Amino acid sequence: MISNLFCVVRTIFRVKLSGSEIENPKFEITYICSMSISPEIEKRIAQLQEKYEAMGQDMSSYLDGLLYADFLTYWDYIHLDTLLSLQSPKTPFPDEEIFIIYHQITELYFKLALHECKQIAAQAPLTAEFFTARLKRINRYFEALTHSFEIMVDGMEKEQFLKFRMSLLPASGFQSGQYRMIEIYATDFINLVAKDKREELRGASIEQQFEYIYWKFGATELSTGKKTLTLKQFEKKYAKTFTELAQATATLNFNSLYNQLKAAGQATPQLEQQLRDLDVNVNVNWPLSHYKSAVRYLHREPEEIKATGGTNWQKYLPPRFQKRIFYPQLWRAEEVENWGKAWVEKALES
Repeated sequence: MISNLFCVVRTIFRVKLSGSEIENPKFEITYICSMSISPEIEKRIAQLQEKYEAMGQDMSSYLDGLLYADFLTYWDYIHLDTLLSLQSPKTPFPDEEIFIIYHQITELYFKLALHECKQIAAQAPLTAEFFTARLKRINRYFEALTHSFEIMVDGMEKEQFLKFRMSLLPASGFQSGQYRMIEIYATDFINLVAKDKREELRGASIEQQFEYIYWKFGATELSTGKKTLTLKQFEKKYAKTFTELAQATATLNFNSLYNQLKAAGQATPQLEQQLRDLDVNVNVNWPLSHYKSAVRYLHREPEEIKATGGTNWQKYLPPRFQKRIFYPQLWRAEEVENWGKAWVEKALES
């Protein structure tokens, strides 16, 4: 084993010293032979040798690859140049770039949350500790988003926003597919049905329930009640994805997984607290942040300004109207009855 190690090291140092001031082969060999290899390095090289032999590969070829490869840079690793080129404003108003970047940041946070959702659903066997730790991560992502939403509330000039928004029709933040997927992972699908249809559709199929999912009623024309183009586009792109995900997570969504752990006597107070926090973060604090923003930019007497997608934001965004609750069994009846009311009143005061 030692001779193999020295052969590898000799190859490395011969390449490294080539072209340098030290070109005496005798000196090179003497230097190599006098090197001391720590037991830790020997162990790692032996493990590498075993790894490549198991795959029928020549380890020295891979070591040559390391020699020729350039060092990784930060900007290449995160594709920084590409990332910074993804903003394409539609108007000359400077604040439109703020609007674009913040929504891109939001979608990246949603991707982080979905990353955790998938880990929870795939973990077998799922423990309360793992479940709690991943929920804590998701809660941190939503807390960061909620705290940063002041950028959207106060970070743009109102006159600029009201002008450049007209070039965005019929696109809307309503059309965030990732956010809808997080909701599907978070709870039984019936809890996402419009509140006046939940009892009626409790035993219905996912496809039937999907027709009455709560957010569809937030994207209807105010005057006729017909679907907006925003909603039609959204359904065309995501309807199949959403219903298939709901079916796949029927027993793997967070509410179902919690009930399974509870039935096995493995649920913990820490897990329940993280679920309650998620309920508030997703169903109260996040939509309420949007509501504050809508009031800031779209409130006008005597008639409210319509959202870009024609969504009925006045009734769609306030949490107390939707009564969307992921884990109703974790809340007292009084808390369910007054869901989101105190938060809305506080927001309107600020």
